[in-house]
Amino acid sequence: MSSKDSQQVIKVWDPLVRVFHWSLALFFTVAYLSEGDFETLHFYMGYGISALIAFRLLWGIVGPKYARFTNFVTGKEKVVRYLKSLLTGKAEHYVGHNPAGGLMVIALLLMLALTCFFGMTLIATDNTGPLAGTFVASFNPDLVKELHEICANGTLALVFIHLAGVVVSSLLHRENLIRAMVTGVKVIGADKSNIEKVKGETHV
Repeated sequence: MSSKDSQQVIKVWDPLVRVFHWSLALFFTVAYLSEGDFETLHFYMGYGISALIAFRLLWGIVGPKYARFTNFVTGKEKVVRYLKSLLTGKAEHYVGHNPAGGLMVIALLLMLALTCFFGMTLIATDNTGPLAGTFVASFNPDLVKELHEICANGTLALVFIHLAGVVVSSLLHRENLIRAMVTGVKVIGADKSNIEKVKGETHV
């Protein structure tokens, strides 16, 4: 049997998850770089990110298997065990998000949501935006601006950690995770004894 025959090509990321992922990356990059100089563009990127977060929360409940939170949101113990196993170079291979990756998804969504909330709150203090006229419009604008910037920079830090995790996981498991998020499929070597079960998956 050839090495090619011993591989499984599995559909993992559905089109909507892939569109969400790359749109979010683009919108956040533009929003971060346009802050202060191109306010209108910055605002619209924030609205776009908010819409994407709302979609992902819904898709995490009703979407296909690997898009659902129940597939990758695990307890603290499993995350810690997985991170420790990385040091041995024998971490369990997951078809979808691994426990650490799942935690990163939640952290990014939360930090982005807070960034958008404080951004909308900030413009609400100037009586504009969707939160204008609500109780948040009375918040101290200097404090809100500082919180908005802290969350934006916190999101950027998480992005760098996420990218580092992608590189480590790609090297450790000998798979191209960036390509998988473009094509939607992963190539799984059948000789991997530590891979989660893949029975019943859709092969291409």
